[in-house]
Amino acid sequence: MLSLFVLILSIFSGASSAQDKPNFVVIIADDLGYGDLGYTGSLQIKTPHIDQLAHGGVIVEQGYVSAPVCGPSRAGLMTGRNQVNFGFDNNNVKPGPQYNKDYFGLPVTEKTIANWLAPLGYVSGLMGKWHLGDEPHFKAQNRGFDEVWTYPVGGHDYFRSEPDGEGYLSPLESNFKTPQPITYLTDDTGNESVDFIRRHKDKPFFLYASFNAPHAPLQAKKEDIARYKHIKNEKRQIYAAMIHNLDVNVGKIIATLKEQGVYDNTVVIFLSDNGGSVARKNPRLTNAPYRGGKGILLEGGIRVPFIVSWPGKLEAGTRYHYPITALDILPSFVAAAGGRIEKQDNIDGVNVFPYLTMEKSGNPNAKLMWRFTVSASIREGDWKLIRLPDRLPQLYNVKLDVAEQHDVASKHPERVNRLLKVLGQWDVSTPQHLYMEGAKYKKIQLDSYDVEYNLIQPQE
Repeated sequence: MLSLFVLILSIFSGASSAQDKPNFVVIIADDLGYGDLGYTGSLQIKTPHIDQLAHGGVIVEQGYVSAPVCGPSRAGLMTGRNQVNFGFDNNNVKPGPQYNKDYFGLPVTEKTIANWLAPLGYVSGLMGKWHLGDEPHFKAQNRGFDEVWTYPVGGHDYFRSEPDGEGYLSPLESNFKTPQPITYLTDDTGNESVDFIRRHKDKPFFLYASFNAPHAPLQAKKEDIARYKHIKNEKRQIYAAMIHNLDVNVGKIIATLKEQGVYDNTVVIFLSDNGGSVARKNPRLTNAPYRGGKGILLEGGIRVPFIVSWPGKLEAGTRYHYPITALDILPSFVAAAGGRIEKQDNIDGVNVFPYLTMEKSGNPNAKLMWRFTVSASIREGDWKLIRLPDRLPQLYNVKLDVAEQHDVASKHPERVNRLLKVLGQWDVSTPQHLYMEGAKYKKIQLDSYDVEYNLIQPQE
């Protein structure tokens, strides 16, 4: 009789434990300009829902991604490992014919967040962009995700697809439903995310709400463009309208979490996959106050809006001043879900929740490194070194010089030499690239370091 009582007690305590596990929602934007949200200083674009999420959670003032373009950045986020450490250095966009397409994606040897959370009792869903490989063995439904609604390649038309379409006109894909015709892609991604929450509110879930907006093509709904008709730059009008619609859909996701009674026990992280893509002429976005943009390792390419909300655990209206990166998402989620990461798992990220709750002090990411095509960079404390092939290394104090306008390498030769050595030792210890993008991008990225970027918010 006692044994039966113990069994029943264990069953109920297990159920209670499962209910106590937090839900996880990652909302990721694509190519979002750092300065194009209300809470990051935009004077033109209104984002009340994202702003409310920011002010109700923790604003990470030094939020980073592990690469300045979509594919590698998302590979790092999804694995908690610096993607360079498993050869995912480049976007898998039309690699040269000498590379094997069976390797154009996230290596099957790598575990995703969904893989980690499944044994801990979680159901996982990807709604939106994947961009980690289109061959069957790379698809999200074969990488731990239970429910997937997505499209191939690295983006999609916002209004239409074709039954036999390719590229941005490819048909939508799903493993749990027949996709409905596209209305507006951002709305559809938001609606699928809302439906996922409603279906799975009674057990722990991980939702990866992966928006294409405001990535190209530059397309918005007419009624949203009308909101910004006062902006003279027509491209920025459309871009602002795309951000508006993204904000509306972030609001829908948050409202659904509240309606379903799970908001207080849900971790919501909002970020962009990299900095905004800044055109040299007639720029439609701004990464102000940071210099640079998508494709390069100046702050404008890798420093992104980054919000962490967990109403039941994190104090609203706070700002966190040390660096946190997208690599920290996986280990933080696993720890919060009751899992354990061992040294042999080679996770590069850190569980940052003890730092956000002030249980731990200090800098969880005192040293960070990046490598992308022609460039590499290392940040140690407030010092950041950038290595390029056609000039001497550059050194910036990113606390005192956030726009990286004052190269002080000549004043700190010993620091430069030491950081170069650390960066170089990491560089030669990494595996071969799985593939490379077309060679034309190397010069484009190198030239982008010499562009004069707008560091001031548009006023009109």
